[in-house]
Amino acid sequence: MPWSNQSGGGGPWKGGGGNNGGPWGGGGNNNGPWGGGPNRGGGGGGGNPPDLEELLKKTQDRMKTVLPGGGGGGLGFAGILIVIGIGVIGWLATGIYTVDEGERGVELVLGDVRGLTSPGLNYNLPYPIGEVYKPAVELQRETTVGVDETFSTSGAVRARDIPEESLMLTGDENIVDVGFKVLWRVKNTTEGITNYLFNIQEPAGTVKAVAESAMREVVGGSNIDAILTENRVSIQNDVATLMQTTLDSYSAGVEITEVQMQRVDPPAQVIEAFRDVQAARADQERIRNEAEAYANRIVPEARGQAARVLEQANGYKDQTIAEATGQSQRFSKIYEEYQKAPDVTRERLYLETLEKVLGANNKIIIDSESSGSGVLPFLPLNDLNGRGTAPSTRTGGN
Repeated sequence: MPWSNQSGGGGPWKGGGGNNGGPWGGGGNNNGPWGGGPNRGGGGGGGNPPDLEELLKKTQDRMKTVLPGGGGGGLGFAGILIVIGIGVIGWLATGIYTVDEGERGVELVLGDVRGLTSPGLNYNLPYPIGEVYKPAVELQRETTVGVDETFSTSGAVRARDIPEESLMLTGDENIVDVGFKVLWRVKNTTEGITNYLFNIQEPAGTVKAVAESAMREVVGGSNIDAILTENRVSIQNDVATLMQTTLDSYSAGVEITEVQMQRVDPPAQVIEAFRDVQAARADQERIRNEAEAYANRIVPEARGQAARVLEQANGYKDQTIAEATGQSQRFSKIYEEYQKAPDVTRERLYLETLEKVLGANNKIIIDSESSGSGVLPFLPLNDLNGRGTAPSTRTGGN
């Protein structure tokens, strides 16, 4: 041993030869730990009790060989204190730690949270009195439900369906295959960080279980058509709200940032038939829309035509009534004049009638009582003005 300067087969602290020597020397067989062999009766040589002062002196000599500078002048009790002080300083130095960017340090002293520390160099009492946890509070974590994503060596993502997680029952008693992703992080508050560290044992597993439960609840209250088409955004928002409420009730210290529905399909066994049904429904909707568009175009046109005909009829009615009223009033006025002067009125009516009948026609006037040809010359004003019509011949005489 390094502290032994004697030869022989004794123990590490041997002071003489002999087998089974005690740790403090003394020699002889079956010696006790303090040099003298124990006297338990029977054979074997007995011995005197050890001298305590001599044992202490031997112990001090042995310690000098162990301590720095041992074997020379020795440090004595002061050397022991120096070694202990160096050990304490080294132990206290282990409490220095570094918090990286995006992390927060959580200092514990005797199991109680003493406070949070910012990124940089910090100090806390070393283990076992103090401990430090450094959760990444700004890291965006990701949990998938219904899909197992693996990355190949080329960097491509391979997704494998997990039916026991993805198959869900809708509100109209249909089955839908839903795969979605949840983005979450640690709440960056003192309470949120301590809850995340000490209130839940497996945060990722808890978030996944809560996500699956929330999605099943929301899908169970919706129809399959709404889930497959226009209602995805509201479903994602409802799931995120329900998850946050549940995790807050657990005091999990987790903040849900987003829920993304990646795949929403009918089960693989019936997907072809379901697509045929969806195609038929799409055709039905298209034909209905075309019919409504045609109706929206034709009905206003028909209503406009009906209104036009009705207005024309009303106008004709008003015109006819007005003309009849005027004719009756004119007849009444003529009758009053006729009663006053029958001959004059009769002659005037006759001349007005001839004027109306013959005014628009070309005429040749023949005087049967005149000598000669009987044709009276007249100036064709209508022909000169370019408004003449085909000439007509009338014969007669007064």
